Amino acid sequence: MEISFIGAGNLAWHLAPALENAGHHINEVYSRQLQHARQLVSNLYDAHTHSDLNFADSPSELFVLAVPDDALETVCSRLVLPENALVVHTSGSMPLDSLSQWLSIYSDVPVRAGVLYALQTFSRGITFMPFDEIPLCLEAADTATEETLVQLGQQLSDVVYVLTSDERRVLHMSAVFACNFTNHLLAVAHDLTTTQGLEFDLLRPLITETVRKALAADNPADVQTGPARRGDLGTIESHLQLLTDQPRLSEIYQVMTTSIRRRYEP
Repeated sequence: MEISFIGAGNLAWHLAPALENAGHHINEVYSRQLQHARQLVSNLYDAHTHSDLNFADSPSELFVLAVPDDALETVCSRLVLPENALVVHTSGSMPLDSLSQWLSIYSDVPVRAGVLYALQTFSRGITFMPFDEIPLCLEAADTATEETLVQLGQQLSDVVYVLTSDERRVLHMSAVFACNFTNHLLAVAHDLTTTQGLEFDLLRPLITETVRKALAADNPADVQTGPARRGDLGTIESHLQLLTDQPRLSEIYQVMTTSIRRRYEP
């Protein structure tokens, strides 16, 4: 399949090479940050940067909108596409209906709409991530487009699901708890240790075992430990005293503690 990317951020950095490795051809990469487009193109076989959003003469069949959610409508309003192109967004939370509506309003030619959401955390500039085990969540506005996306998804990953927009939104919210919030808490732990001259590495075995147990359990709640789980009010109060001069962290500690305690109330 002939493919163009609009956006050259974290996801595109990994998805574009994965599509090429699956036998597809990336024609063009557009990005508001030209340097990002150039960096991505340099890692592809035969792609080139595209200077604007006019793709009317593009040979591509698939256009991947790998841009932030709040930029999608603006991009659609400026996007010029070849007739019958397939346009997919890569958002976990944006409904397919929104993309379909924007394309129907702004496109002068008939196009198809879909979703290709990869459930993973991505970062630019690091080793390309294999897609074999990354869940791909797909959605399409019609059966033919769905079949095309399923076939494409199965060429990339062994884990392919067709989900509704509502299901995908819940999954994305769950991913924020599991990934983004967890990483933020690890960053907080890093700050707390290093500001006191302690090695963050002291926590690494604990973090590794926590994740291992949680993933091995039928429900991570079954392996919860710590002072909130035990109802150890003295330790909790001691920790809060340590955070007296850090009200933001104190608030996080209290919210998490209350949530854990309420879950295990008899």
